[in-house]
Amino acid sequence: MRSALWLLALFGIAVAVALVAGNNQAVVTLFWPPHRVDISFNLLVLLLAGLFTLLYLALRAAVAVFSLPAEARRWRAQQKERAMYAAFMDALSHLMAGRFIRAAKLAQNAITQEKSLSLLARASGHVGGYSPARATQLRLLAHLLAAESAQALQNKAEREEQLQQALEVSSHKIAQETREGVQLRAARWALDDRDPVGALELLNQLPQGASRRTLALRTKLRATRQAGQISQALETARLLAKHRAFSPAAAQSIVRGLALELLGGAHDPAQLQTAWQSLDASERAMPELVIHAAARLMALHGDADLARSWLLQVWEPVMRPHSEVSDSQRIKLIRVLEQGLDSIDAAWLARIETAQQLRPRDANVQYLAGMACLKRQLWGKAQQLLSQAVLALQDGTLHRNAWRALALLAEQRGDAVAAAQAYKRAAEV
Repeated sequence: MRSALWLLALFGIAVAVALVAGNNQAVVTLFWPPHRVDISFNLLVLLLAGLFTLLYLALRAAVAVFSLPAEARRWRAQQKERAMYAAFMDALSHLMAGRFIRAAKLAQNAITQEKSLSLLARASGHVGGYSPARATQLRLLAHLLAAESAQALQNKAEREEQLQQALEVSSHKIAQETREGVQLRAARWALDDRDPVGALELLNQLPQGASRRTLALRTKLRATRQAGQISQALETARLLAKHRAFSPAAAQSIVRGLALELLGGAHDPAQLQTAWQSLDASERAMPELVIHAAARLMALHGDADLARSWLLQVWEPVMRPHSEVSDSQRIKLIRVLEQGLDSIDAAWLARIETAQQLRPRDANVQYLAGMACLKRQLWGKAQQLLSQAVLALQDGTLHRNAWRALALLAEQRGDAVAAAQAYKRAAEV
């Protein structure tokens, strides 16, 4: 379409010229004493057009001649820039391929080319599309590549030198994002060196927005766990779960594991209660955490009533017939309750009896009910329940305790033979 329009325009110009110049009888007379020159108007127009074209070409040629030095400088700058980017890309390729020595050399080559290009730009005032900000960013990335190669080669001195140079050249506003990346990478190097304190210091230097990014939070989680700051690690894990950095199952597993560490690190009942209150409501509803907290409280000789109040919120989910709680957790709960059977009240006895009725084939629940009856001196019922449970108990501790209880019951009724046999079976377990 455009070609057709140009063709029509040319035809229009040709027609206009033919109409104007075809019958033009005008004459132009030039007086140059003592001469007189008569020429047609059309010839004068052609001569003026030719003169204009000649002057235009002459000016273009002069500009081209005088711009040769600048063009030469621009060509040299382009060659240096191409060499700089080529060295940088080759360094990145070698780093990904595991050729760390070559990557380090090429990164240094890119830095050298960038410095040379910067000097050339300052000397000439302007070189093509050279941008100081982008050059600074590339130099920073080249230092980062060199530091990464040094880290892979376990050359910590070279790594720290390259890291400091990268941080020094990252003062430009455009390079701020790259500086944050360098700090995050340095924090991960510190973790590789088992220096969680240094990693946390680097993370604390990040801006507030950058410190809440998923990568920064993952690094902080590793650092706080290595440093033994379980409370901070748990808070970080909650943020990661909120940002959906993990799958729901993985996030719950990580949070549960950290909460277990937090509770396990308590050294007295007061510290344990403080750690328990620091947990979220959803975490305090997890059966594993509740049972572990109660077991830890009993191990620290804390208040048995408080432990049972914690266990109350998970008692029904754990003891219902088709509970998803594992047998190991149920056994742990039974051990916790067994430690406080001396002070158990009638309400808890009713709960234990109800659970035994709901799970009549569960030897662990039968064992708990039998031991509760034993503490209440209900000898006959205790004998019945423990005799049934001892045949199916899988846990060694519960099995041994059941035989001991049966031996005590045998002694209570004066059956020395049965008591001796029960003690023998307890010793064999």
